[in-house]
Amino acid sequence: MFRPKLLFTSLAALALGACSPQDPQALTSAAIAQQVILPTYSRWVEADRQLAVSALAFCEGKADLATARADFLHAQKAWAELQPLLIGPLAEGNRAWQVQFWPDKKNLVGRQVEQLINADTPVDAETLGKSSVVVRGLSAYEYILFDSKPDAANAEQKARYCPLLVAIGEHQKTLAEEILKGWNSTDGMLAQMTKFPNQRYADSHEAIADLLRAQVTALDTLKKKLGAPMGRLSKGIPQPLQAEAWRSHSSLKSLEASLNAAQTVWVGVDNKGLRGLLGKDQQALADKIDAAYANAIKLLASNQKTLGELLDDEAGRQQLNAIYDSLNVVHRLHEGELAKALGIQLGFNANDGD
Repeated sequence: MFRPKLLFTSLAALALGACSPQDPQALTSAAIAQQVILPTYSRWVEADRQLAVSALAFCEGKADLATARADFLHAQKAWAELQPLLIGPLAEGNRAWQVQFWPDKKNLVGRQVEQLINADTPVDAETLGKSSVVVRGLSAYEYILFDSKPDAANAEQKARYCPLLVAIGEHQKTLAEEILKGWNSTDGMLAQMTKFPNQRYADSHEAIADLLRAQVTALDTLKKKLGAPMGRLSKGIPQPLQAEAWRSHSSLKSLEASLNAAQTVWVGVDNKGLRGLLGKDQQALADKIDAAYANAIKLLASNQKTLGELLDDEAGRQQLNAIYDSLNVVHRLHEGELAKALGIQLGFNANDGD
């Protein structure tokens, strides 16, 4: 006799569930985690696996210097794409410094690599694990392959630096695999950005706030990575050796890769990015951010010169100023109007106090 009542209660619950709108911030957080961040981390892992293979192949004489350099540039691009997505384990415990040491204001990379090479202890994975983060990452790898001092084209010099090259390649691969495994674990970042509440986020709004903070910090960092070599941070005196990846002349390509990745978080896949959280009454802001990204990306993509070449003449410096200004517009829109529209208090970012 209780079945009709039970059936009615069940149907009512189902109807209520069907009518209740799903939390748009939870859906957006999950979509960005699954469709944007995780694929980017996976590409980073694959690039670092290739880097480890490449180091061995180069050092065993099975691949030439040009191939080794190309594999480095591939890993550098994968890392650049990851920088606007630094939330969770990679943003903690100085792990990002293990991937790339920047800014390097005192040439610590070159000096510490030389100290390690000239020490009595043979360089291997164990030695590297006990060494400074300065020599464990892409900056040290780049120094070995591109700087004139190691001269990787010289067989004798190559033999001296190769143990460190191989150790760095293996370290990057292991680090990347550990991070990705952590993301995919039962209580990892993927789960934490998908189901709420959890041990990291009380609700989906906190996850969205974390994503926006990572974006704002990354965009601010892009300005610093361009502004420092341009001289914007040193009374107008250019400091080209303060650029990211200056030895491989890939500074601007790295900026472009990072900016494209940031735009992907904004747009999302199938419009399930931060942009999708803005209402119809906020369309003007969405259009403004779209236009800001389009302008900055166009300026970077249309440039065929290296940062060093652009710093060499007035026309090039004007071009760099235009790029910097375009990045500043994107950064300020995220930091100000977008944060306000999403009801997010940003607080301090990771670059405050630099």
